[in-house]
Amino acid sequence: MFEGISKGLSGALDFINRGRLTESNIREGMRQVRQALLEADVHFEVADDFIDRVTEQAVGDRVLQAIKPSEQIVGIVHEELINLMGPVDPSLHLKREGMTIIMLCGLQGSGKTTTCGKLARMIDEAGWRPQLVAADLQRPAAIDQLQVIGDQIGVPVYTEPSTSTPLSVCQNGLKEAKKNDRNVLILDTAGRLQIDDELMAELELIDTKLGPDQCLLVCDAMTGQDAVNSAKGFNDALEVDGVILTKLDGDTRGGAALSIKSVTGVPIKYIGVGEQLDRLEEFRPEGMAERILGMGDIVGLVTKAQQQLSEEEMLAQQQKMSEGKFTLEDFQDVMHKMRKMGPMKELIKMLPGVGNMMSQMDEMDPEDDLKRIDGIINSMTQEERRNPDIIDRSRRNRIATGSGNDASEVNALLKQFQGMASIMKDMANMGPIDRMRAMSKLSKEASLNPNAAMQREKQRSKRGPLDRVKAKSQQKKKRKDAAKARKRNRRR
Repeated sequence: MFEGISKGLSGALDFINRGRLTESNIREGMRQVRQALLEADVHFEVADDFIDRVTEQAVGDRVLQAIKPSEQIVGIVHEELINLMGPVDPSLHLKREGMTIIMLCGLQGSGKTTTCGKLARMIDEAGWRPQLVAADLQRPAAIDQLQVIGDQIGVPVYTEPSTSTPLSVCQNGLKEAKKNDRNVLILDTAGRLQIDDELMAELELIDTKLGPDQCLLVCDAMTGQDAVNSAKGFNDALEVDGVILTKLDGDTRGGAALSIKSVTGVPIKYIGVGEQLDRLEEFRPEGMAERILGMGDIVGLVTKAQQQLSEEEMLAQQQKMSEGKFTLEDFQDVMHKMRKMGPMKELIKMLPGVGNMMSQMDEMDPEDDLKRIDGIINSMTQEERRNPDIIDRSRRNRIATGSGNDASEVNALLKQFQGMASIMKDMANMGPIDRMRAMSKLSKEASLNPNAAMQREKQRSKRGPLDRVKAKSQQKKKRKDAAKARKRNRRR
């Protein structure tokens, strides 16, 4: 997510670490920041205004005479990025009494129908009773797609034949929702390949007749400035309440997220970060700015964790850690829940101090590492998982054979677990401030050597990588030669 703009800004801001800061080299650095923003497809007027605001603050006496001017400049860029994308109110303002109508609109291919399902799932899990309405009669199979999504999330879908009109489908869907005691109605309206008068007339008619409480525009983040232009066109016709930016997990440059609010005045309320129906998140400008600058997003990470772990589970795990009773079974359970939170690389980027070192880990696949660890733990007996200290050489060899790994990898996992359990025990007994200090220390150590705990294959000399089959046959030959030597010695 936003890797291009993150790398560009990191490179552009590198000037702050090159000795003494002056007004001239600050202005030169800001020109590089502007170039990075334009390459990320940020609207040129937005980029110019952003640079003017940052430069005005950065060349002041408060920064130049500060003890750590570099930190001051990063702080100014961070603050202005937040101002550029926020403030945001992600609330849908659902009514306690009566019906709340939410209309989703957008161009074809933006992910509008899937987003309808994601939004319905989120609302349903919050305790409301949503119903979907398939009013997209233009795109083939749109009705079938929404019905399949509705079945997956357990939300009813109102449909009519494609010979009907979008307005009548929405009106009849509203009647059906009231009849079935539903209190949130989500309208999946028709899209086009581009904005045209027919589409706008159709949407304006639905907007006038049904009077939706929220009109949300779904935009594809990968289309860059086209997403900004679409948002402006729809907002001019419908007065859009918010934008849902999709496909942020793909190869997007991030310009749309930084430009939409400034160009249109419409805030981004939600972001889609995956195809799965649970991959819709509230948009947090603070977290996005921190991720762009490689500072992590600890609040977003905690929020994801709370969605998978209840308060009782977290307290139980903390109690086990403080008592030193955290076992491999508990570790495996936490690992499974972490995998449900999203791709591991995205979670790692949310850790403070780790975001900037992800480029050093491009060849690594944390998902494969987790699967390997899972296989090793599954090859242990219940007793071994609860008490790893009993695992001797024979047990280690058995676990390695059962999981398809080398014994050294089993041994490495056990050592890492013991070290981690010890650290977690210490942290569980710390206060909040000391815990944050410990986390910061771990992050700094990780940034100095990101491959320390993840590097799998031992780096060897000019002999090249170890040929395990050849090494095994050589050991076998040595044992046979030793046995022959012992026989010769007995005969003498």
